[in-house]
Amino acid sequence: MEASEAAAPAAAGAEAEGGSGTKGSWYAVGERAVLVPYLREHVPRYHEWMQDPALLEATASEPLSLAQEFDVRRSWTLDPLKHTFIVLDQELIEGEFVSGNPHTEAMVGDVNIYMNDPDDLQLAEIEIMIAEQKSRGKGIGQEAILMMMTFAVQKYGIHTFRAKISESNTASLKLFRKLGLKDASYSKVFKEVTLEASADTLPLRFPLTIGEW
Repeated sequence: MEASEAAAPAAAGAEAEGGSGTKGSWYAVGERAVLVPYLREHVPRYHEWMQDPALLEATASEPLSLAQEFDVRRSWTLDPLKHTFIVLDQELIEGEFVSGNPHTEAMVGDVNIYMNDPDDLQLAEIEIMIAEQKSRGKGIGQEAILMMMTFAVQKYGIHTFRAKISESNTASLKLFRKLGLKDASYSKVFKEVTLEASADTLPLRFPLTIGEW
């Protein structure tokens, strides 16, 4: 979760590293953010982010070694029931955005969906993290969420979105509620709020500018 702040159902098959037309080889361009595939070049910076205790708590994550982080990236990109984008801050891109360039200088977070409900693969859990302080409060997180949701509807046929957020992460709770997700349940064990919304009730941004990586 952020620390401050019609297609076929879930695609089958694995990502070909560097290939095109698979789940990991798309990018999307918005007004403030660009979403790009999670590439090997992004892992060292991502690993640095995940040494921050505040981010670990906000994302309910455990610290990993750099080698483990590379393994996780590969597993995410190969899993047909997950889709991860690295979020770029348009203002930080050096020169023009170029498809195929990881633009590590502009990476500020990530956004993910998980189709992990075996009874409904068109229901996606969504997560957002804006790790760079300098890129918070600029609307990048909100735009990245809406871009990912629009992408998920277009490419995966997702009809319902779910977010699970720690009750202490008030900024993310406020953001997702602002976007139209409603409280669905609360876990006393995990101190976590689950929010849900149908895709057709959300302010999605069609048409989304999507290209092949």
